[in-house]
Amino acid sequence: MGLVIALNKGRILKECLPILASCGVEPVEHPSESRKLIFDSRCGQHRLIVTRSADVLTYVEQGVADVGITGKDTILEYGAGMSFYERLDLKIGMCRMMTAAPVGFAAPTGVLRVASKFVNIARSHYHSQGCQVELIKLTGAMEIAPVLGLADCIVDIVDTGNTLRANGLEAMDVICDISTRVIVNRASMKTKFADVQTLVQQLAAVVG
Repeated sequence: MGLVIALNKGRILKECLPILASCGVEPVEHPSESRKLIFDSRCGQHRLIVTRSADVLTYVEQGVADVGITGKDTILEYGAGMSFYERLDLKIGMCRMMTAAPVGFAAPTGVLRVASKFVNIARSHYHSQGCQVELIKLTGAMEIAPVLGLADCIVDIVDTGNTLRANGLEAMDVICDISTRVIVNRASMKTKFADVQTLVQQLAAVVG
């Protein structure tokens, strides 16, 4: 058996499948056309797991998967204290983690209320700025939180900024750049070194 590769559902999955196919790793069925979450590869060597972003980290750390492909935002938000190697930037799913607030926003003198899905990233950012914050965990539609008075500002992934503008917000501080990364289980890096190294080198050659 070759490698077990855990893939992030959604946009990352859609963008990384052609890259994997260029490396000879292609599921026997297309994930978008199946309800399965585990797929054999056409080459018969590797197996693919399709799962949620944060679970990619868990599968890789626990050794259920040898290799994982997920966003840097997931690694920063959920990966603290976890043990795996981050081997490659695939240069897809590129965007920025940013703060955003209503146009013309003036920060309050007291505690800043911040809504975000990425509360750990937000906490770290504002702590480094010496700001007192109340973090409000949301799982989606962060843009409406300031509009409805739930929060003063938000921390979220920004691509084009169109959604922000449509809701009367503007991007402010860049916290970090985000892209899709390849992570590797620490034990697999030793026990399956040749297979891991071959895949990483093939991926690197494709993305340049």
